[in-house]
Amino acid sequence: MTPSPFPDRPEAPAVLRGRGTPWQVPHRFETCTREVEDDGWGGPGDAALPQALAAPATEVIEQRCGEILARNDSPDLPFRLSVNPYRGCEHGCIYCYARPTHGYLDLSPGLDFETRIVAKVNAPERLRVALRRPGHRPEPINLGSATDAYQPVERRLRITRGVLEVLHEAGQPLSIVTKSGGIVRDLDLLAAMAARRQVIVFVSVTTLDPALHRILEPRAAAPQRRLAAIAALARAGVWVGVNVAPIVPFVNEPEIEAILAAAAEAGARSAHWTVLRLPWEVAPLFRDWLARHFPDRAARVMARVQEMRGGRDYDADFRHRMKGDGPWAQLIRQRVEKGAARVGLQRTLPELDGSGFRAPALHPGGPVPEEAPLQGQLF
Repeated sequence: MTPSPFPDRPEAPAVLRGRGTPWQVPHRFETCTREVEDDGWGGPGDAALPQALAAPATEVIEQRCGEILARNDSPDLPFRLSVNPYRGCEHGCIYCYARPTHGYLDLSPGLDFETRIVAKVNAPERLRVALRRPGHRPEPINLGSATDAYQPVERRLRITRGVLEVLHEAGQPLSIVTKSGGIVRDLDLLAAMAARRQVIVFVSVTTLDPALHRILEPRAAAPQRRLAAIAALARAGVWVGVNVAPIVPFVNEPEIEAILAAAAEAGARSAHWTVLRLPWEVAPLFRDWLARHFPDRAARVMARVQEMRGGRDYDADFRHRMKGDGPWAQLIRQRVEKGAARVGLQRTLPELDGSGFRAPALHPGGPVPEEAPLQGQLF
């Protein structure tokens, strides 16, 4: 079994209610290590420590960003441009491949990632600037590639709503990936964009088991709420697919066919999937989680994960980073494809239409400067 991440604090909780991990795992850029040592004096501070660990509050760090459009050239991603209104994610999914990005902020990919959320409060205005640049082409932008744009803090800050308003105004095509039922708040904008063939939404459904959901993705929407979001999006005319991701052998892998069937019944029209990815600090975090919650099968799970990753916890090779490699990966692929075909889920996606793009005004509600139509004529 993986050792406790608190070997010097045996009284610290093994599980934090509502959090994916209690472990402030060091990030890979740290140059020193820290250890807690009892000085023998005792006192209120020591007594309060276990309680504080048991109920960590979420801290929102407001940030004004300079650039909001992120670019990638990864051949295994279906988009080149993305917008992430937040850094970190309160959903607390233990498997999240984005956890290591908190290391760039000198924060832990563990508990910090899900309790210290960076909010890019000026994202909508910076997006207006980005979409007005002469070199911008209205290729689809992905919303939520490294964080969930509809995580709990969005209810109050509404940054994602502001981003959508800019994209809607500009006629800019986009795709959204979320596991939050909160996306239905923006059905007015999404339905209008769907009518112009400018949006595709993927709702991630990792499990239908509420008990597994509570420990795997503690602050994400419950499975039934995600299915309800699929149904609401479909009724509004939005092309919605189900994202069965990540598939973890012997954990949620037995549910593949059931998830596909439930999503299709709710109104999903296509299916996407990936297998578990464990880059950098995610590997020790997931191993610790596995040892705590599934000690009886931890070795089997990791053996199958490594079988799909060339004998390692993770393989970043673009050829099989998302889907894995080897017999187990091929079996999962066959099950997903056959299960999707059985319930009528399509393998291809509609092409989004950027022909109506028009550079947005610099200020909401203001006039579009005269040079903006000239930019639109380039496409």
